[in-house]
Formats: sequence, structure tokens, C-alpha cells
Amino acid sequence: MPELPEVETIKRGLSGFIKGARITRVSVLCEKSFIGPLEAVENQKIKDVRRKGKALLVDLENGITMLIHLRMTGQLIYRGKNNNFAGGHPTDSFFTELPNKQTRVIFELENGKLFFNDQRKFGFVKLLETAEVGNDKFIKSLAKEPWDMSFEEFKKNLQRHKSQPIKATILDQKVIAGVGNIYADESLFFAKVHPKRETGSLTDEEIKNLLEGTRKTMQASIDSGGSTMATYVKADGTKGDYLRLFAKVFRRENEPCENCGTEIIKIRVAGRGTHLCPNCQREEK
Repeated sequence: MPELPEVETIKRGLSGFIKGARITRVSVLCEKSFIGPLEAVENQKIKDVRRKGKALLVDLENGITMLIHLRMTGQLIYRGKNNNFAGGHPTDSFFTELPNKQTRVIFELENGKLFFNDQRKFGFVKLLETAEVGNDKFIKSLAKEPWDMSFEEFKKNLQRHKSQPIKATILDQKVIAGVGNIYADESLFFAKVHPKRETGSLTDEEIKNLLEGTRKTMQASIDSGGSTMATYVKADGTKGDYLRLFAKVFRRENEPCENCGTEIIKIRVAGRGTHLCPNCQREEK
């Protein structure tokens, strides 16, 4: 699943190609991938492209919004007369003829075509009234994003999970929105907090540092075009370079810590591969 910086990167790239364009026709090749009546979308102009958490929101001029979630293997591929766009799970679909066997929905626009591809069929396009987006079950469950959350709000959300490992807590989208595995590891390293520490054991200073860490690491990733990792690329099909340029611990096991020289290790926390410096992030405090 893409993390927030990757979805933000896709949003920015996609907006430049489809904002202001009119959807002339929609072809649904997989019923579960498109939820809502086609007539609510066809012949409508795209008013805006937004993001909430890890979901894309495409607002139409008639007051309808398409909520798009790419899940694990989703792709959005734009083919225009003079421009191409590719965002999501990188496969040969970015460069080969479309539609193909992974194409689930085709949006024909005045200026080209937008293909929603999804190999595993976990992603979806869901129609909502724009005014009711905030009441959608998925959207409503999301906490605030790091930039919008105050220290007091973050601390209050953490206190609901006092006995849980801190990494598991910050992966909960109801605690803080948009933090996935990469940025959880990076933020905990920034705050010098061991991923297995009980959430209730964190001091106010550590909570402040952890919130700052989520903001800084995720913003650095957005600025560099996302982390890419194995599955996600930037809107133009090129790779983001956050992991190469900025990541301090994620995917750096057996390398020396930039702070102290101790070897970065990889363990499992909350069922997820977890990277840390055992010296900078001591388990017991």
C-alpha cells in the first residue's frame, strides 16, 4: 500500500493532467472496482484533485467526488496526445498498450484517457457527494495528519493505547493519519524511541519529538518524490529518491548508524519488519 507521501506525489502529478478536463465516457471492466452510477460521472468536468490520508479525491463540477484508493497494486495511467502520466505500482503497463488484463476502469477525457489498473482488485473508485465525503466510513475513521495535529491531540490519541508498542500505535490511522511502515521507523529513530516501547512510557518530550519526526520525515519524502520502495513511483514514472537520500534506518540493516556508528538492525514489531539503531533507540527507559 502506498504511504501518504507517495499518494501526495501521485496527486500532484495527476492534477496537472486531468484538472479542468471533461470526462466524456466511463467504461467499467470490473464491477467491484467502480462503486456508483456511471451517469454521475460522464460528461462532467473535473474541478479538483485532492488527497485525504492515503486516498485520492477527484471532485467533479456536479458535486460528486470520486474517492480512489490504490491499495496494494493500483495504478493510474494517463495517456494524452502529447503527454503521458504513470503513478502507482510499476509494471510494464506504464509503457505498453492499454487497456490490458489489469485494466479495471477507463475514463475517456477530452484530452486523453485515464486508466485505473489493479492487478489484485483490492483498489476501488467510489462515488460520493462532495459535501458528504467527510462522512464516508473510511474518511471519517482517519485521524488528523501530522501537520494538522497538535501535541495535545497526539498525546491524547496515544493515551488510548498505553500498553501497546509505540510502533503499532502510530501505524493506527485512527491515531495519526498517513504514517506507514517506512515513516514509522524513521520517525521513531528521529525521536530516539525504541519501536517496542510501551506507548504509555513515552515522556512529553519524546511525544513532541515523535510528532516532529513524522512531519519532517514525511515532508522530506514528499519533497523528493516519495520513497518508491519496491512498488511505487513518481507521477512521471521516475523513481522517488527518499530512501537513498534521506532514510536513516529503513532498509539500512547492517549499515552503520549515521549518529553513532552502531550497526542498524532489523526486527519484527506488530508483525512488521522494523529497522532501528539499538544504541540510539534503547528498548528500556
